Amino acid sequence: MTDPSDPSLPTLLSTALLAGAGFAAGLVDAIGGGGGLVSLPALLGVGLPPPVALATNKGQAIFGAVASFASFWRRGGIDRARAPLGFVAGLVGSVLGVRALLAMRPEPLRPVVMALLIVAAVVVLAGRARAPVQAARPRVDPDGTRGAVALAAIALGLGAYDGFFGPGTGSMLIVAFTLVFGQTLTRASGNAKVVNLASNLAAFLLFARRGTIIWSVALPMAVANAAGAALGAHLALRRGDRLVRWVVLAVVTAVVIKLGADMTRPAG
Repeated sequence: MTDPSDPSLPTLLSTALLAGAGFAAGLVDAIGGGGGLVSLPALLGVGLPPPVALATNKGQAIFGAVASFASFWRRGGIDRARAPLGFVAGLVGSVLGVRALLAMRPEPLRPVVMALLIVAAVVVLAGRARAPVQAARPRVDPDGTRGAVALAAIALGLGAYDGFFGPGTGSMLIVAFTLVFGQTLTRASGNAKVVNLASNLAAFLLFARRGTIIWSVALPMAVANAAGAALGAHLALRRGDRLVRWVVLAVVTAVVIKLGADMTRPAG
């Protein structure tokens, strides 16, 4: 449990800067996923231990996830009939991921994550130069039994990854929904918010129960994150697939660079 009187905790100025990072994270995450790449390094940068930084990051991210989900839901950007399955599978996956995180170190997973993100970047780069007006022909019928199985598997697997490690989850969800179900990037971004909300909620509840979230930091970041997420969802729905594509590419590239740097950094 974190002691709020610990002098190593962020100062008022650091908290204000972290709130700015929270806004940027919410904005990026709502458009193309990967907001944790902004917020988590910021929390680590002010000196928080990794477990506390991860927990506090989930404490602020849940508010942005709710705001982003609500924006897409109100504007009809989510497939409502399939949302409950994606939510439950993402929730269960995240619980498994958080429990695994508490039992082991995430470093061995990084090479696999890098490979997945590089594949995701190639997939997005190889997409049509112009955003499709309608969804492409799906490889799996999203309304059939195979579609339900595929959705559950994607949400469970990436929900577990989000609970265990996290970077790039939203981007990988978008690419998965685009490839498997033939959705446009904008539609896939909306549907990804269902799984993101579930995985963030599960991690948030588990970390809060353990008392590892620093609320004096998480709450200001949460307000800023929610504002950024609402703006990002609005921009994604208004600007369409071209904006989503470039944000996804930027996030995937940044995550690969960060993980590569982490792998080459000497242990200390």
